[in-house]
Amino acid sequence: MRNQKVNIAVVGATGMVGREMLRVLEDRDFPIDQLFVFASERSEGEIVAFNGKDYRIEALKPEAFEGKSIDFALFATDAAISAEYAPRAAAAGAVVIDNSSHFRMQNDIPLIVPEVNPDEISKAAQHGIIANPNCSTIQMVVCLKALNDSVPIKRVVVSTYQSVSGAGLDAMNELQTQVGELFAGRDVNAKIFPHRIAFNCIPHIDTFLENGMTKEEMKMINETRKILNLPNLLITATAVRVPVFIGHCESLNIEFNSDFSAEEAREVLHNTPGLVVMDDPGSRLYPTAFDSAGQDEILVGRIRKDESVPFGLHLWIAADNIRKGAATNAVQIAELCLEKNFSRVAA
Repeated sequence: MRNQKVNIAVVGATGMVGREMLRVLEDRDFPIDQLFVFASERSEGEIVAFNGKDYRIEALKPEAFEGKSIDFALFATDAAISAEYAPRAAAAGAVVIDNSSHFRMQNDIPLIVPEVNPDEISKAAQHGIIANPNCSTIQMVVCLKALNDSVPIKRVVVSTYQSVSGAGLDAMNELQTQVGELFAGRDVNAKIFPHRIAFNCIPHIDTFLENGMTKEEMKMINETRKILNLPNLLITATAVRVPVFIGHCESLNIEFNSDFSAEEAREVLHNTPGLVVMDDPGSRLYPTAFDSAGQDEILVGRIRKDESVPFGLHLWIAADNIRKGAATNAVQIAELCLEKNFSRVAA
């Protein structure tokens, strides 16, 4: 398949991530022969543009994938929709790349970040489904993998500063509306978030579990262990929603088993595909959420020694959660399939 055009389906093509998938496919000049775009019945007949052509949205139905010879189906849907329709697409011959949380922790479904664990792709032969990790996990594991390959990691503590786009378009609209209402001197109503998000930080993403962690925090912990193949990795997380439209930032504290200087880590990260080091605090050079917006790379800076432990480092990382945190990573997985000549038909 490496040198031929393929048939692609984008499922959830009218949503924020689905539309970004189309933009990324276009930006990266993905070799497409036929494109199919699916969404809910209420979006049926809507037009989306791709590479100068208009495509009509088809309603997602049980028989939607039959007879189309789809090579790759990119799913930008919620877990319930993915659970029902991803196996149907795979049964019709497609390699499914699913952005929902539904398949991520299934033992026989690979969870892939191409820069980190590309060889796991062969495990998709059984079911024809590849899971796309959580947005906040993706940007972290690219850094962790590179560093762990140099000096084994002992413990990770991560705090996230996640933009409202991670909660969808309605969440972005709520932030915009609240800012306007507050400047007009009016009270605001919180509908999407549990508290006012404008000019506020909320340490609550997804639901709370019995152990006091949120689902978002446990996703980061469990997915990181799976992707890095480090089931006993000591890692903990605190996930916070912040009043930013696009871009997730993370404060990453890493303890190693032996000495690892900031200079050595900076060099390792500089040479890691998918990362861009922005680290010159004296010149006010460090990543921000604004810098990451619209970028496919993960930005890394504030690389420094943690003097509270013998072998520790601090990092600050930022990434576009809609692109590398979702759409770009999915397209990169499809590119990886082409590179490795992996297809469901061949499997």
